[in-house]
Amino acid sequence: MTSEPSASTEPSVSGSDDPEAGPRILLFMKAGRDRDLVAETLSEQYQVETTTDVERLQGPFDCCLFDAPEFRRVAGTVQSKRGTTSPVFLPFVLLLGDDDVDEKPWEYVDDIIELPVEKRTLHARISNLVERRRTAARLASRERELEETIEDIRLKERAMDEAPVGITIADNNGEDNPLLYINEEFERLTGYGTEIVGEDCRRLQGMETSAETRATVRSAIDADEPVSVDILNYHRDGHKFWNKLDIAPLTDETGTVTHYAGFQADITRRKIKERRVEVLNRVLSHNLRNKMNVIDGYTTVLRDQFADPPKAVRRIEQATADLIGLADTVQKIEQSLDTEEAEPPTIHLDHQIEQLVDAFEEQFPDATFELTQTEDSYTVTAPGLITAIEEALENAVTHNDTDEPTIEISLNRRDNWVDVEITDNGPGIPKQEIEVLGQGETPLEHADRLGIWLIYWVVSKQGGQFSVSDAEPKGTAVKLSVPVE
Repeated sequence: MTSEPSASTEPSVSGSDDPEAGPRILLFMKAGRDRDLVAETLSEQYQVETTTDVERLQGPFDCCLFDAPEFRRVAGTVQSKRGTTSPVFLPFVLLLGDDDVDEKPWEYVDDIIELPVEKRTLHARISNLVERRRTAARLASRERELEETIEDIRLKERAMDEAPVGITIADNNGEDNPLLYINEEFERLTGYGTEIVGEDCRRLQGMETSAETRATVRSAIDADEPVSVDILNYHRDGHKFWNKLDIAPLTDETGTVTHYAGFQADITRRKIKERRVEVLNRVLSHNLRNKMNVIDGYTTVLRDQFADPPKAVRRIEQATADLIGLADTVQKIEQSLDTEEAEPPTIHLDHQIEQLVDAFEEQFPDATFELTQTEDSYTVTAPGLITAIEEALENAVTHNDTDEPTIEISLNRRDNWVDVEITDNGPGIPKQEIEVLGQGETPLEHADRLGIWLIYWVVSKQGGQFSVSDAEPKGTAVKLSVPVE
């Protein structure tokens, strides 16, 4: 038997529109025998709450039962509540006793039960209403989910349609993979619209498309694996363009590949620039170096003809050495930055630097090299880092004009970073050589030493940090910081 709750003891009720919550019955009846009997009967199956507080009609509940006096008092509120719950069905039931006037306002309620009533009949009629209510709530919940899903799909479709890269979806159909979807950027990129839907993307290939690249793509698709290639494709009007193609397999809930998503971007300008840089590198690294070796050889012959070579000969000799060094640095940059390895080798930095210092001490016996390091681990995965450190050491000793060149190398572990600092007592690096690292090269502001750029690029490629500062009392401090493995 439930009792009349006060405002301070009214139980907390979960949302009645939730199909997973247990059914709740609200008995809006004055205290008395009828209410007690109805509450006792329904509490066998439902959570029952009794009240006469009109605010409680704001819910939540799954079915509300009134006696005649309370119904007449709150009929307007009942009608308002029925309107706000649409489209979810919320049943109201009027209980009429023998002495009640035979008013049957069906526009306000969903059922009228005359008291006394058998338990079985009461349970059956309330159960029918509650089940209708719960079914309506489940349908409303699914409808909301469907609307949200449709909106989500529309948002994703809009994002795909307006994406700045070409996007395609192809069916996994054995040898042929017909297109099911193309976005607007794909049409702009290739010239093909809806007429290509249902066909394979191989229509974009042509006479000069690499057979090796085709085989790479086909092999990845056959193996249900992702693939990324630069491929020469043909526009619908016949002109060629370089396509950065990425293909990703899409699987269903069982893990079976059902479709492939393709992403295309025009990289023609990038490829032309790469080819241009490749040619210039080859000319600088090989052709120019060979010519400079010839000049160096003739300069040596010319110098040997004089007991005291003229200043012009010495300048030619120095300029030749600078240009040969420049060509060597270009070659180092190419080897350090252009090599991509699936699994870069692990570097034990302390051992590698010790070997470098030994080599420099033998090469430059008049210079002093001091290495300090803690006993922490210096294991890193940073391709080209040793070349960058070697470049920094070479700059520190070869550009040092003091009688006693001193180079200090410190190796320290800092949390998840390794710091390599190289300090010299030389004249310092010219200011413009450092400024261009942050501002970029211009015709008026540019670096004469490519070695600085080599160090900067190697460290940046690893997500590291590179800085140059003045040392005390004179000289330069170069610091390279890279993440540990």
